[in-house]
Amino acid sequence: MKTSKAGRLRIGTRGSPMALYQAGLVRGRLMAAHPFLREEDAAEIVVIRTTGDREQTRLLAEIGGKGLFTKEIEEALRDRRIDLAVHSLKDVETRLPDGLGIACVLPRDDPRDAFLSRRRETLAELPQGAVVGTASLRRRAQLLRRRPDLRIVPFRGNAGTRLAKMDAGEVEATLLALSGLQRIGLAERACEVLEPNVMLPAVAQGALAIECRADDAGTQALLAPLHDAESAACVHAERAMLAALDGSCRTPIAGLATIAGGTLTLEGLLITPDGTAEWRGQLSGPPADAAEIGRELGEGLLRDAGPGFLAK
Repeated sequence: MKTSKAGRLRIGTRGSPMALYQAGLVRGRLMAAHPFLREEDAAEIVVIRTTGDREQTRLLAEIGGKGLFTKEIEEALRDRRIDLAVHSLKDVETRLPDGLGIACVLPRDDPRDAFLSRRRETLAELPQGAVVGTASLRRRAQLLRRRPDLRIVPFRGNAGTRLAKMDAGEVEATLLALSGLQRIGLAERACEVLEPNVMLPAVAQGALAIECRADDAGTQALLAPLHDAESAACVHAERAMLAALDGSCRTPIAGLATIAGGTLTLEGLLITPDGTAEWRGQLSGPPADAAEIGRELGEGLLRDAGPGFLAK
């Protein structure tokens, strides 16, 4: 099976250490599943610099949202410069460009957030007025809901950059996705893993997705052995909830779906940016109904919050 005009499978990715690790992971699994891809250069990684990578000073909400990490990669897909794209699914818009689709979701890694600090072992140990750095409105809002005394400051950059800033004393603490720390070999830096009842994760956090052209049956067939149906159902429910809420980087939204005993349970959170008010909900049903569960929960949260919430 030829994988492109040049006979190679071209895997598009951002160039950060974490993104390169993720692309390498996918490449390795594809090679394990398909021996012909083990030939030299049969599967190559193509690095694409995105707007989100270039702009490291302003918050995502100020410059266009999380799609800034995928726009250029999706353009390369549509232009046939690459055959597939590896994404952290939490960075992918709920509405994909025409002609593109999520072909594969890998088994999900731990979706929880981690607390990291220079001198404190737990979030509860932070002193009154401690400075915490985060670029996430979701984390900011939930921190303020629990600890309104904290001073939250903008904090951008990849995981290594943020840890270096914290170690230099710019902030007392920060929060990062545990899965990201694990992928770049820095899990030992986590002082405390925050349970979902303390910090509900971002929608699709911990999940890797592979996007390709909707008409590329050959690439889709190559990806089929890597797909995890249970993880896909969970993130499908979460993303359907986000879509129903018309969520963006300007709205603090969190959600996590799990499957136990054949039942999918989705928990969702809509919260004001200052953490002064929140609306939580939970809904369960068959994994096959993931999209409907997510849509229904999202619409319910929006009704509870009131029609003017997303306009605030």
